[in-house]
Amino acid sequence: MSSLSRELVFLILQFLDEEKFKETVHKLEQESGFFFNMKYFEDEVQNGNWDEVERYLSGFTKVDDNRYSMKIFFEIRKQKYLEALDKQDRAKAVEILVKDLKVFSSFNEELFKEITQLLTLDNFRENEQLSKYGDTKSARNIMLVELKKLIEANPLFRDKLQFPTLKTSRLRTLINQSLNWQHQLCKNPRPNPDIKTLFVDHNCGQPNGARAPSPATNPLMGGMAKAGGFPPLGAHGPFQPGPPPVATALAGWMANTAPAPHPAVSAGPIGLGAATSTAALLKRPRTPPNVSTVDYQSADSDLLKRARAIGPSGDEVSYPGPNLPQALYSQDDLPKSVARTLNQGSAVTSMDFHPVQQTILLVGTNVGDIGIWEVGSQERLAIKNFKVWDLGACTMPMQAALVKDPGVSVNRVIWSPDGSLFGVAHSKHIVHTYTFHNNELRQHLEIDAHVGGVNDLAFSKPNNQLCIITCGDDKTIKVWDVLTGNKQYTFEGHEAPVYSVCPHYKENIQFIFSTALDGKIKAWLYDLMGSRVDYDAPGHWCTTMAYSADGTRLFSCGTSKEGESYLVEWNESEGAIKRTYQGFRKSIMGVVHFDTTKNRFLAAGDEFLIKFWDMDNVNILTTIDADGGLPASPRLRFNKEGSLLAVSTSDNGVKILVNADGLRMLRTFENRTFDAARVPQDTKVGIVNQIAAVTMPVGQTVGGSDRVVSTVSMVLNGVDSRSAGDKTRIADDTVDKSKNWKPTEVNEPGQCRSLRLLDSLPPSKVSRLIYTNSGVAILALASNAVHKLWKWPRTERNASGKATTNFPPQLWQPASGILMTNDISDTNPEDAVPCFALSKNDSYVMSASGGKVSLFNMMTFKTMTTFMAPPPPATFLAFHPQDNNIIAIGMEDSTIKIYNVRVDEVKSTLKGHQKRVTGLAFSHVLTVLVSSGADAQLCVWGTDGWERLKSKFLQLPPGKVPSSLAETRVQFHQDQVHFLVVHETQIAIYETSKLDCLKQWVPRESLSAPISHATYSCDSQLIYTSFLDGAVGVFHAASLRLRCRIAPSAYLPSSSVHPLVVAAHPSEPNQFAVGLSDGGVQVLEPLESEGKWGTGPPAENGSASNAPSVVTAGAAASEHNPR
Repeated sequence: MSSLSRELVFLILQFLDEEKFKETVHKLEQESGFFFNMKYFEDEVQNGNWDEVERYLSGFTKVDDNRYSMKIFFEIRKQKYLEALDKQDRAKAVEILVKDLKVFSSFNEELFKEITQLLTLDNFRENEQLSKYGDTKSARNIMLVELKKLIEANPLFRDKLQFPTLKTSRLRTLINQSLNWQHQLCKNPRPNPDIKTLFVDHNCGQPNGARAPSPATNPLMGGMAKAGGFPPLGAHGPFQPGPPPVATALAGWMANTAPAPHPAVSAGPIGLGAATSTAALLKRPRTPPNVSTVDYQSADSDLLKRARAIGPSGDEVSYPGPNLPQALYSQDDLPKSVARTLNQGSAVTSMDFHPVQQTILLVGTNVGDIGIWEVGSQERLAIKNFKVWDLGACTMPMQAALVKDPGVSVNRVIWSPDGSLFGVAHSKHIVHTYTFHNNELRQHLEIDAHVGGVNDLAFSKPNNQLCIITCGDDKTIKVWDVLTGNKQYTFEGHEAPVYSVCPHYKENIQFIFSTALDGKIKAWLYDLMGSRVDYDAPGHWCTTMAYSADGTRLFSCGTSKEGESYLVEWNESEGAIKRTYQGFRKSIMGVVHFDTTKNRFLAAGDEFLIKFWDMDNVNILTTIDADGGLPASPRLRFNKEGSLLAVSTSDNGVKILVNADGLRMLRTFENRTFDAARVPQDTKVGIVNQIAAVTMPVGQTVGGSDRVVSTVSMVLNGVDSRSAGDKTRIADDTVDKSKNWKPTEVNEPGQCRSLRLLDSLPPSKVSRLIYTNSGVAILALASNAVHKLWKWPRTERNASGKATTNFPPQLWQPASGILMTNDISDTNPEDAVPCFALSKNDSYVMSASGGKVSLFNMMTFKTMTTFMAPPPPATFLAFHPQDNNIIAIGMEDSTIKIYNVRVDEVKSTLKGHQKRVTGLAFSHVLTVLVSSGADAQLCVWGTDGWERLKSKFLQLPPGKVPSSLAETRVQFHQDQVHFLVVHETQIAIYETSKLDCLKQWVPRESLSAPISHATYSCDSQLIYTSFLDGAVGVFHAASLRLRCRIAPSAYLPSSSVHPLVVAAHPSEPNQFAVGLSDGGVQVLEPLESEGKWGTGPPAENGSASNAPSVVTAGAAASEHNPR
């Protein structure tokens, strides 16, 4: 049935109700299954019309659809049975017992026996659990309260409890409009048409030129209000209005969600007493495997899928014995009592309960340890200290990070959905997976997953193939095969380290939500087509996302850098915040962590407490301190049923909190350790056997082809500067290869692709050069203070419109013909130090050439504003990465001004250099600003208080005396932890926190001229370096060894011309441009047949030399990306 047909049913329901066809209305509600009339249902229950109650329910759910449905039918049939006993109608009671209640015996035989024994009592109130049973009317009313809660919580009734908001007699109005339209089409319309039927189209039979009346006044089918008719907006009527239906699609968020990977028992158990949500004592797998949820169609669907929603594989339903009557989802359902204390020995950073054996707890710590506990017996089943399984197979950045700082913490631990293995995300590069079977813990995969920290990890099952999803400091999300460790997808698009991932699915659509440290939320499909959404998370910093256990509600919790915490529920169909939960206070003591349970409760660790909310109420439900000893922001995790809650403590331990069912569960297992026989057979033979079938050795380290094993030290010209005795032994054949290897020489124009950009403006040497962030244009600032912008047109041959050497760009100017020319005041621009910075969206450029700083509109070239008049003049400009209104301005007088453009105010003045400032670079990961000056000094400033954290002078090569005007430039690696230093005497790689020089290269041999400029490629794998003799060197960024030398004869028109500046394309790593001393701009690319500049040099140990990046300091991940 199409979506319009579905809406027609609602119109017919309204019409039938207005016409008082009451029985037909409810029959259509039941047969269509579109609208559950709660008022009608209540009336039938209160009247004891049990057959009609079950018949009406059958249009929406069956007894075995899910635990909510089973509990609904049980409560109804139990009430019917008790009423028969109360009337002393034993025959009726026996009939109900056999025909209606026996179906539940297969799930809880003891309960069925106890129900049967009620037949032997003269008054069933003699049973302790039923002693409070009153009269029939009050019992029905009490049951109705519980039934309404169960129905509202049941996902099968989602969007079926509210009738769409409709104007009165909407169907009549539509027919009126149709008739008016038909009447207007009549060749000879009558002024007063006589319409006697709707079965055929209307047509006037005699000439008349009058126009038809408007639909608003036409009485063709005037609907007459009937006495006692249903008021559409009534609060208690059968068609209660609700929000209009929203088309569910990827318009913003993704709707029609399905169960999430961390499910919990959501409906309470059945028993003789009133409904409760106590945990299971008797478990039995109920639902068939591999059956996915079928949701109702979105507005553009062709068919309405009416199939019943079946729970996910492995779901269980539980039925304990009789319980005292209590309200469903009361505070007693929350695990609040401390039952166990575990001593892990190190600060706990992450926890996860086993999805099947729910008393098994996996723990990760701040020193890299992992432990597995049976919390019932308080026995630690396994412990593993962090170590790299195969150091020789790890990348050089990974090894370097460990040598610099061997400390590694665990950012995330998580079980696979069936509990046969688990994954561990570490703060340095690596993901480990282990199998856990028959109490035996075995290494499975070691994946060098990300450059920097691996911030989160999750399991997902796209295309029915289990995989691992990771995210990290390198701003990427990656998907890995769980069996082989092969990388399947890499998702790029975040502009900051990715902090968390949340995979999910709806119907057949698999997707991943991700959050980054700049507060951006993105969603990805498994198609490499880029992010589907881009929203801002409250707090704009550390945010995690999670679905409710049934997958129908999405929540996020995050903390800002200022210490403000936010817990919100999202409206998935609109990508907007639905509600914000109250109860947080500003704190600078850590990031708040949260979890969900029972499709009803939220919990968060804050202010040395555990705070609980009802999902439907923004106010705090309750708080507990777990008998004290909690850290400021404790980690926490519910088990699947929500009967246990693990909470980290400040003394390196874990407290296990329980409710009544959790306590019974722990007592059941307190003298038993993990028994593999308790795991369902299909779980044991699934992933474990698949892993065993893979030919890869256990513990194999996995990663891309870009692996280098190396030791770390001060490296000069790509050669380890330590004594030979300290070096790793290198095989003879590797030494031979290293000796025989030579960088590629590009000496002729035919050996590369080169394009000189056409220029009709007066020539003046190029002082600054940059690609636009979109990669479709190049912007140059000449020494005469004039800007030049070249744009590549989008054509059939260049569909992307990206910069390329294959097609020449156009020197672009607006229709007004004006030029972007900097203010020069009374200075000679040729003597000034030009500088500029481009906004992220390429909308405007900030620039100076010795005079005021100008802000230009890149579309119109108009000057938007000027500020910071000299003296002293600005010598370097940099936008703050999180706020384009904040600008760091290096000055001629050696100071740095932190300037707010919006309020036209200098916020801070930083003093530390001795000569003019020539370089500035922000790290949004480390929240620092690195500056460099003509004094060859490097300074690190904290961006929170703008205090100087560290400073150091460059290590100048022996015998090299720089000129007095030599500039020092800095540029951050894409890991935002290391940075490139460019000076006429060297290029060098520095680590930020300690300002240690990790590698250095100085001009020599074929590249012996002073360096004019250098820059990273867009992926930070290469460094393009220009020299004053016209040569260009392409260096391997990880080792600073030369890959390719481009001679001046290969691209320059004259030997008297040389490059002054270099710019790298923002998305093509092998394309760069140089700004020349004659005013020209040259774009260079390798030959298409080559695809890249030269070949990588052999690594020191003979491994592949294409290391992904420079050394990474792993400490940054744990310090600046708090979990």
